[in-house]
Amino acid sequence: MKRILLFLATNFAILIVASITMSLLGVGSFLDESGTNLNLQALLVFCLVFGMGISLVSLLLSKKIAKWTTKVQIIKEPRSDREQWLMRTVEEQARAAGIGMPEVGIFPAQQANAFATGANRNKALVAVSEGMMQRFDREEIRAVMGHEIGHVANGDMITLALIQGVVNAFVMFLARIVGFAVDRMILKNEQGLGIGYFITTIVAEIVLAFLASMIVFWFSRRREFVADEAGARLGSRNGMIAALQRLQKESQVPNQLPDSMQAFGITSGKKKGIKALFTTHPPLEDRIAALNNMTD
Repeated sequence: MKRILLFLATNFAILIVASITMSLLGVGSFLDESGTNLNLQALLVFCLVFGMGISLVSLLLSKKIAKWTTKVQIIKEPRSDREQWLMRTVEEQARAAGIGMPEVGIFPAQQANAFATGANRNKALVAVSEGMMQRFDREEIRAVMGHEIGHVANGDMITLALIQGVVNAFVMFLARIVGFAVDRMILKNEQGLGIGYFITTIVAEIVLAFLASMIVFWFSRRREFVADEAGARLGSRNGMIAALQRLQKESQVPNQLPDSMQAFGITSGKKKGIKALFTTHPPLEDRIAALNNMTD
């Protein structure tokens, strides 16, 4: 399962919309009895409950949104030899990884890519692009499918949801403290919460959510190495290396996955400098090097 942009996009959208709605309705005014200071304990508890709730909603929606955005065609009854082979391969790998048989699909993109997603490791979705099925050989595709099954078996999406939930909570918590500080210290509002609090809180939430996403991106990059090892075990190391090398050669082909699904692909493209902190995948050369150094 690859992670993030679908998850982050849904998650942050819900976070910001919910925050604006709360502000307009006057919800979240966590003042103490005197009405002059924040009740930090009540605020923290609320943010933890609300932040985790947002993350869980994003997790539960992830598979449906993936199907919708990629227009993946689920294989219910194999219509060709290649579909039959793909289903058999995924079934064998799922059994070896100790998870339930996921849904298997092919999505209409000429770019070589694959993804996995789902809130339940026993009811996940794995899919491969039409371009990968056409151009990659079976050993390479087997390794890529093993990579995706590895994400599912490792529970990466669930772990991501927990991390994102904690990130959400602290973004909400810190944004409201910033908003309160601006309202009191800069705008000199001494009682209740003024308009400056609500505006500053929303702006701070957007900025903090953007910065905090680096934590989630970092987690995503680390899990790619683990998933590559799964691809080497459930497929073959040579097949996994060959697949990554082929992806290097095709790096100039435009990424055809929707923006919300970029993190769920086998690769997200090469980024340099500060942009590298906001990418879901480590460089392909680093992944190939790790596989070459992998102990049997």
